[in-house]
Amino acid sequence: MTNALALPDFSHERVEVVTGRRSGLFIAVALHSSVLGSALGGARLWTYPHWSDALADALRLSAAMTLKNAAAGLDAGGGKSVIGLPEGAVLDDDRRRAAFLDLGDAVESLGGLYRTAEDVGSTTEDMLVVSERTAHVVGLPDTVGGSGEPAGPTSLGVYASLVATLERAAGSGDITGRRITVAGLGQVGGRLAERLASEGAILTVTDVNPAKRSLAARLGAAWVEPSEAHLVPADVFVPAGIGGVLTDEVIDALDARAVCGPANNPLSDRSGADRLAARGVLYAPDFVVNAGGVIYLDMEAKQRGSRDSIMERVAGIGDTLRRVFDEAAARGVTPLAAAEGIAAERLRIGADSAALV
Repeated sequence: MTNALALPDFSHERVEVVTGRRSGLFIAVALHSSVLGSALGGARLWTYPHWSDALADALRLSAAMTLKNAAAGLDAGGGKSVIGLPEGAVLDDDRRRAAFLDLGDAVESLGGLYRTAEDVGSTTEDMLVVSERTAHVVGLPDTVGGSGEPAGPTSLGVYASLVATLERAAGSGDITGRRITVAGLGQVGGRLAERLASEGAILTVTDVNPAKRSLAARLGAAWVEPSEAHLVPADVFVPAGIGGVLTDEVIDALDARAVCGPANNPLSDRSGADRLAARGVLYAPDFVVNAGGVIYLDMEAKQRGSRDSIMERVAGIGDTLRRVFDEAAARGVTPLAAAEGIAAERLRIGADSAALV
């Protein structure tokens, strides 16, 4: 069969691929880089047409985590884990528990080089199960003294990024009266939509789950089908669901001044950044925008400051994005290239320091 996702170039330090001995499910733990410290990245539970698609996702997402953590100024490398479900599979409680026990064993096999956390399809309660098999997990429920759900910090970072993006694309970061389309109303997108509505944005929203229409109605937002969201005139288009939504066709039809959202890897191809720039659409790199959760989890786990001070650090993502826009303008490159350059410089310094040890 032809894979839906071609495998990316392999640049990883280590990848563990196992069939869970309890669950029988495909599990991949991808350590992309530990140059800056123990890698941190969530555990995704998702349905894939083939195990190689799940592996490709783990490889891509772990590489993106290296960029995210480096650009965010964290002493943390990049990694990701994926539990792949066959199409049509539904986990009962027992098999779900088995899957996350299996994940804990896989994480433990890396000896602390990678720390996992909740991600798409997984929860803080799932991380509590993982913690039965390894200590290398963060984001446990706050009911057991953990840092809890990171969606709030992620949403705060996206909001700060949105303000910075509006400043650059529209001349002012004021939310009132701005036309904003939020595509994806999950934990992060939903929180963001609620805040934007409270500040007077003219909202259009969508989600693959039609039940989210009730949130749209409560917020007084217009609802469109997911396939039509990019066609709605907007100051900012916010991809907040699955990755790869910004295909060439979508970019060519996109009716927005800017793109700024929490979805991982929203560009179906890296060339999409150049395509957006050619159309005069400002692109805020996703791995800068969505770093709030990982900043929160890493700093909480390392006890680096009070919760208030950590949230101030999260809000500083807006300033990081302003720096990205400034460097892009100064160098005549896309914001994506500028953000990658900032991350690459931190990684170079980290590698040089490691070589001296």
